[in-house]
Amino acid sequence: MREIRTEDAVGHVLCHDITQIIKDEKKGVLFKKGHVVKEEDIPALLSVGKEHLYVWEKQEGILHENEAAEILYDICAGDHMYGTEVKEGKIELIAECDGLLKIRREALIAVNGLGEMMIASRHGDFPVHKGDKIAGTRIIPLVIEKEKMDRAVQTAGENPLFAILPFQKKRVGIVTTGSEVKKGLIKDTFTPVLRDKLSEYPCEVIGQSLPGDEREQITADILKFIDEGADLVICSGGMSVDPDDRTPGAIKDTGADIVTYGAPVLPGAMLLLAYIQRGERKIPVLGLPGCVMYAKRTVFDLILPRIMADDPVTREEIAAYGEGGLCLGCESCTFPNCGFGK
Repeated sequence: MREIRTEDAVGHVLCHDITQIIKDEKKGVLFKKGHVVKEEDIPALLSVGKEHLYVWEKQEGILHENEAAEILYDICAGDHMYGTEVKEGKIELIAECDGLLKIRREALIAVNGLGEMMIASRHGDFPVHKGDKIAGTRIIPLVIEKEKMDRAVQTAGENPLFAILPFQKKRVGIVTTGSEVKKGLIKDTFTPVLRDKLSEYPCEVIGQSLPGDEREQITADILKFIDEGADLVICSGGMSVDPDDRTPGAIKDTGADIVTYGAPVLPGAMLLLAYIQRGERKIPVLGLPGCVMYAKRTVFDLILPRIMADDPVTREEIAAYGEGGLCLGCESCTFPNCGFGK
């Protein structure tokens, strides 16, 4: 810092807040630390008795917090997001569209581990909507060595830390299993739940079939929907290990690549996730347990956003749901602003 006459401060960066007090009217910050003094600011500064100011003196190899914030933003920003105007050394990233937030977690941890800088974000693999705040970046001190910011860039690697995968329009086929539903002995209360959850995304339900408990028919219905252009097939019910629950075997009979039958998530342990390859298309097939019908939040809420963004789900990622995979069934549900799935 160095002290200069206020009249000579144009273009310099303030090293401290300037407070303005007007009796019975106002007490607050007139100019914040980091503000670049403009010609039109001089009368206001003089009016609050500031004939001299402490400003940051530019030195070779030293960056101001605003310059460092721009570097951190460049490290972070991927497709479909933009940065706010730098303010008090901080830039926030804002979503430009609805989609799935992806984070390069190891790189994020590595950059934050360097010290004197920070990047704070919301959780990845969850939906974001246009206008949502994704992350905020800043350095901790007012100034920082350029060498440290160069190290941050190197640590982050070539790809941005954050990306948004836009949700894709999908044609969905629903296979509702169970002879009791097919025969009309009970009302189908599963499909309305599915339609309601799918309505949050750009979906078109192209049809629903009622194959009962016939394994061959369930298989045939899945393949028929795919032949008709379905981008996603959802099988509801018949997912337990009881001998008369045929859905898992029927999905396997399609020739699908089974990612997992079972997930460390409650509710939703009996999830089945598979993919069927058709040329260049990789069509997900879901076998959903009965809990999706009556529990407010389940494994379906964790998997569906990723499927809608064409983000392939691996067996290892399913296994990682074990920590955070227990829904507490809170009386007042705040999902996704809770620990479920994180």
